[in-house]
Amino acid sequence: MTNVLKPAAKTGRDFLDLDRVDPSDLKAIMKLAHKLKASLLAFSPMEGKTLALIFEKPSTRTRVSFEVGFRQLGGHVTTLSGAEIQLGRGETIADTGRVLSRFTDMIMLRTFAHQKLDELAAGASVPVINGLTDFSHPCQVMADLMTAEERFGSLAGKTAVWIGDGGDNVLISWIHAAPIFDFTLTIICPPEFAPPTDVLIAAQKKGARVSVTADVNAVAGADIVLTDCWVSMHNSDAAARHERLSPYQVNVDLMRHAAENAIFMHCLPAHRGEEVTDEILDGPQSVVLDEAENRLHAQKAIMCWCMGVVIP
Repeated sequence: MTNVLKPAAKTGRDFLDLDRVDPSDLKAIMKLAHKLKASLLAFSPMEGKTLALIFEKPSTRTRVSFEVGFRQLGGHVTTLSGAEIQLGRGETIADTGRVLSRFTDMIMLRTFAHQKLDELAAGASVPVINGLTDFSHPCQVMADLMTAEERFGSLAGKTAVWIGDGGDNVLISWIHAAPIFDFTLTIICPPEFAPPTDVLIAAQKKGARVSVTADVNAVAGADIVLTDCWVSMHNSDAAARHERLSPYQVNVDLMRHAAENAIFMHCLPAHRGEEVTDEILDGPQSVVLDEAENRLHAQKAIMCWCMGVVIP
């Protein structure tokens, strides 16, 4: 009989996708993120704890915000690259999760295939956080939603318009968020770049007001205009993508049709002059630096939730 290593009971909660977290918990995380930013509470709930950060993809905002955030909470961070560990090479990903659970108190993974995240979480007995996969980017979208709430007070009844690649991982997490935070989401993209049908159907079954169109005029009246780079790290068809997506650039002409007080969002890094022009990225409607800063506060709240920390 083959012996199979079994993980210990999970201590804490995983943060893998927005649609896999109870809506009331997501709203509690958001409330905590605002509180942490506003009060800059001086407390150390992670004292004596260690966070493992695993990066199979390059990172600036994710790495710095997680490292700084966990240290502000009093903990220690160990950062590993895919080249430094055998994630799926030499041992199973689940076994890596089991081993790291003996050394650390929480794991964040930034990787390519979403399956790796699920396998790591299945093996780990400590909380696992999705720092980005090719499928989704929930930490980024929690920061995005926090930024929008700072501007509008609430997302309920607002209209967000995504323009560009409908298969983008940030957009997938926005789709997951739509029924929870009660906003309308319009996705403008070429038909061949449409979001996965199963993701749309699942969100709509939960009450999401999500629609897809190829018509850039659908940006009319938008409160939030969103985009991301057209070529991601896993895309190999850069030239074809640029040619097909060029009519979907966010520029002054397009933003003119959004609501007067509309904001522009981009997770960064941006490819200036491609998916967005300098005039918009650096203009008064842009909140991209607020989004970047809020990664810190949103992720601190996520980590506290994962570890069951009660804020004083």
